[in-house]
Amino acid sequence: MIKIVSNILIAQLLLFVYTLISNPIIAQTAVEFSEDGKPKHNIFSFRIQSWQDHFKHLKKGAILVDTKTRSLHYWNKNGTEYRVFPTSVPLNEDLTRLGYTKVTKKIVGPEWRPTKKMRERDPKLPEFMPPGPDNPLGSHALYLSWPSYRIHGTSDTRKIGRQSSSGCIGLYNEQIEELFNSVEIGTPVRIL
Repeated sequence: MIKIVSNILIAQLLLFVYTLISNPIIAQTAVEFSEDGKPKHNIFSFRIQSWQDHFKHLKKGAILVDTKTRSLHYWNKNGTEYRVFPTSVPLNEDLTRLGYTKVTKKIVGPEWRPTKKMRERDPKLPEFMPPGPDNPLGSHALYLSWPSYRIHGTSDTRKIGRQSSSGCIGLYNEQIEELFNSVEIGTPVRIL
């Protein structure tokens, strides 16, 4: 009897592993849609990624942002840690910059200065906002080598899992702090 139960459990485990390997997509999907056909809540899905498909090495770790699945993948420099975080992504393709960049600066309590184009799109935006709970950059920011592009936190948790930014990648404040503490200046970043 024990052998039969053991064989059943092994078969179930093998089936689970096969399913995971053959279709490595883990997703949460919207079950309710608004009248205009948009999801009523955030969508976050991701594919398990391999750093070797995007980077030559992990000398300073690596960050991969997948704008299609609204996820950020992080590998530490010795490859022993792999973390995935849900993100907010740019509102549209025109605001989305794709390619390779790197972390150039790390700031706790970042200030926010909306760009000229942001203020043209929304004239109500302030010219400057100091650090604090109302600041859209949240508690921590990783500045990238591309001007005006950041990976940062947000106090507005409704934005995570949505197309909601003017170009930056947003994380929950707790998760940007975790990433911030793991990342070093010079960490390569790919946004796809």
